[in-house]
Amino acid sequence: MSSAELAIETVGLGKTFGRQAAVAELALAVPRGSVFGFLGPNGSGKTTTIRMLLGLSSATSGDIRVLGEQIPDAAAQVLPRVGALVEGPAFYPFLSGRENLRRFDTANRHASSTTRGARVDAALDRVGLGHAAGKKAHAYSLGMKQRLGLANALLMPRDLLVLDEPTNGLDPQGTREVRSLIRSLASDGTTVFLSSHLLAEVEQVCTHLAVMSTGRLVAQGSLDDLRAQGTERVAVRTPDVADARRVLESLGLTPDLARDDRVSAALPAGFAPETVTAALVRADVRVRGLAVEGETLEDRFVALTGEGFDVAE
Repeated sequence: MSSAELAIETVGLGKTFGRQAAVAELALAVPRGSVFGFLGPNGSGKTTTIRMLLGLSSATSGDIRVLGEQIPDAAAQVLPRVGALVEGPAFYPFLSGRENLRRFDTANRHASSTTRGARVDAALDRVGLGHAAGKKAHAYSLGMKQRLGLANALLMPRDLLVLDEPTNGLDPQGTREVRSLIRSLASDGTTVFLSSHLLAEVEQVCTHLAVMSTGRLVAQGSLDDLRAQGTERVAVRTPDVADARRVLESLGLTPDLARDDRVSAALPAGFAPETVTAALVRADVRVRGLAVEGETLEDRFVALTGEGFDVAE
């Protein structure tokens, strides 16, 4: 993919703190118009990377291009086209939600004062805060503050949105609404760069992914491509679990620990699943069901990082 087709591109990007490398040799390629999930366990370098992309922290090595321009050299020209919600929003506690947004909008030299009120109200409505626009920010719940942070990022038209845990503190309904908002932004052509720990959020809204582990990029590509890189498994439902295990082992497979009436095993590349069916029939194993399953995104994450993935909403 050419540089012109990328909203974010990094080459050899690194950041060290003393002798500790927080990020090393990072080569990100975020396609324009994508919803790009940026994943990794705590301490993997995600937030450090985001801060460098936004010019909030200087890189120790490497190059960054955002919307085709070098960062930090062209930050003044590029960042007005970028909306961001990073490390939780901060507001003036005794100003209302609307007053906070008006204050932030006033600080933007690219924002027109004549349309400020309309933009603020439109942004509040888009994130579902129109009813609470006059409420003081200190009385907002965590989820409402997240929504207000999103509204701030949407005050002006954006070519790129960088969102760090945007559904933090939201209830399930609010989470669904944010997903819908992200989809609508992407359909309008906005590139969304989304850092998240929630597997359901990533699988439902992202088109592309990058996975970080201990400061290094361990996988990157489209969601479908990353799933396809995993190992297929054959899953057998049977009342004869012990016999089914012996059959799988006789075929050179390594069955997992059986659960109730189910046993499964990874299939080597090129292994025909119908071989399993035929062997089970020959051994008079009663089969209630047999399925070939692709590796889930959670399986891939664990395989790549050695750590679990938060699947809760």
